[in-house]
Amino acid sequence: MTLRRKLLLVALCTLALPVAGWLYVRQMEALLRQGQAQALIASARAVARSLVVTNVPLPTGDKGWYVQRAVNPITVDGYGDDWAPMTPWSQALGTRGKLLLARDADGFYLYADIRCARRTRADADDPGALHADHLTLLLANGTGKRRYLIASAAPGPLQARPLDPPVPGLPDRIDAWWQEDGSGYRVELRLPPTLQLTQLGAGVYDGVAGGNPLAVDTRPLLHDSKSISHELGQLAPGNVRARILSPSGWLLAQSGHLGAGGRQPGWFASVVYRLLLADHLAESKPWTELAPRPSLPEVDKARAGKPDAIWRWGEQRGTVVLSAAVPIQRQGQLAGVLLLEQASRAVPLLANQALFGLLLTSFAVLLAAGAVLFGFATRLSLRLGRLRDAAERAQLDDGHLDAHLLGSRFPMVDAEDEIGDLARSFARLFEVVGGYTDYLRTLASKLSHELNTPLAIVKSSLDNLEHAGLPADAQPYLARARDGVGRLGTLVRAMSESSRMERAIAAAEPEDVDLREVVRGCADAYRALAGARRLECSLPDAPLYLHCAPEPIAQALDKLFDNALSFTPPEGWLRLSLHAVEGGAEIELANQGPPLPAAMQGRLFDSLVSLRDKATPGDAPHLGLGLYVVRLVAERHRGTASARNLDDGSGVAFSLSLQGMPRPRLG
Repeated sequence: MTLRRKLLLVALCTLALPVAGWLYVRQMEALLRQGQAQALIASARAVARSLVVTNVPLPTGDKGWYVQRAVNPITVDGYGDDWAPMTPWSQALGTRGKLLLARDADGFYLYADIRCARRTRADADDPGALHADHLTLLLANGTGKRRYLIASAAPGPLQARPLDPPVPGLPDRIDAWWQEDGSGYRVELRLPPTLQLTQLGAGVYDGVAGGNPLAVDTRPLLHDSKSISHELGQLAPGNVRARILSPSGWLLAQSGHLGAGGRQPGWFASVVYRLLLADHLAESKPWTELAPRPSLPEVDKARAGKPDAIWRWGEQRGTVVLSAAVPIQRQGQLAGVLLLEQASRAVPLLANQALFGLLLTSFAVLLAAGAVLFGFATRLSLRLGRLRDAAERAQLDDGHLDAHLLGSRFPMVDAEDEIGDLARSFARLFEVVGGYTDYLRTLASKLSHELNTPLAIVKSSLDNLEHAGLPADAQPYLARARDGVGRLGTLVRAMSESSRMERAIAAAEPEDVDLREVVRGCADAYRALAGARRLECSLPDAPLYLHCAPEPIAQALDKLFDNALSFTPPEGWLRLSLHAVEGGAEIELANQGPPLPAAMQGRLFDSLVSLRDKATPGDAPHLGLGLYVVRLVAERHRGTASARNLDDGSGVAFSLSLQGMPRPRLG
């Protein structure tokens, strides 16, 4: 991975800034909602105390029969289709019955659904009606109470029979309908709207199970009061929907409505607020908004005596609703629950504005930091690239160090940062390596010159010893000394020859030569040296001319052939080929033998590198200069020398790619 990419990855760490900002905005939004919740609870407490001080008539006790407002006109026929919208808030009647009460401008309605698998039937006027399945109804007003017996032997209309003496204001006759099926029976009736009922009692008698046939469950009637609603509207704050609930949770009064003012946020802002900012918001239940008995967790806590507030989503897009419920206590007893609800669009809008502003600022900072880091990384990469190029140019292909570069100033040595320190270290290193390399390159010529005189002295001394008449047992030692002197002389001549070859290659004069004839001549000379080995020569059909120096090329082929011959088995083969390539020619010499070691393939043509094992006594010494000469010849002809293993693994192939020597320009 490049340095620029690494620094860009480091720049991505600044993404922690918008993340931290998002968490901060989310926390601030939660604190803002918490502050509004506390303020609304305080307002609800103040309103609740005002309701107690003004002696608003609230019901006592936690029991009562709730009378709902009729959602649609009710037809008294004994069927419950008209009661379907109010069925979720039915009230238990005994252990197997449900009771629904409703009112509208036309009257007061009662619907009872009794589950009874076994039936005992009798009409209300029968003497044994009290011991058959029946419904006992009690009506009470300010003057008294009166009970009625509702029973029927068959489905259809009926009249309830009074069980008590007449009471002023209470009816003597009640018309009702009786319907039944396999699961039980249903009773539906209507009373005049002029009755001023204060209590109602109902009791179910099962003729099979027995019991008290006249037992009734008498409770006060509860309903939403216009007077209490008007009083509540005077006390409740504006833009708030207020509701008073009984201790059992029934709606007693209501004022105001939920209306969120202000600009409505767009769908994108709403999605952002819902996904990124809103935390711990409950889902709204539209069907419970105007329920006669709202089932809300904050109401349940307030009924237990603990104020609570909950945020939930509003029905309109981008709207949240804050609901606060507090208990209404009178003389230490729970008299009801006050529920205040406030819709708001300001909280989502403010939170979205803060988030968008923070994100824009963060991303602007991120882009600026990324641009600065990218520019810094680019400049740093360019400086390191210059330093790398200078280091690569300092070492030439032949192993020398560029004297022109070393003689001039190394790039960036004047910089005062770490790259300047590295450049100065490179400069000092190349100076030391350059001096050491020059010493090593001239060491061969110096040694060859210095060793000639001692070798001549030793050789003349051995000649004198041979003529001095040494005993016979000393002759082997004299022969071994002569052999060692000969090997030393060979080494000295090889070192001298290497120095002369480098100078000769550098001073070679080019001419237009047919390489086909040069290679053919070398191949003819090599056949006599190959012995039992098979030498094949592949040449192009047409002449192949190249502007080159033929003598160095022939010497390079001699070195390649000598190297290949030493590794080819006695019955092996060698193959010399020449073919034209784009811009020049390529000479390849392949031989049967062991493959090239993988670790040496990149160093074969370096100076003083040899693949041969240590020479045994009597063998010619090898200094590893032959393939180095081949490389010098190739580079003199603007080409390359390479070696590879054959695809079938039978041997190796050495290639000499030549592009020709440059022609001198005239004038």
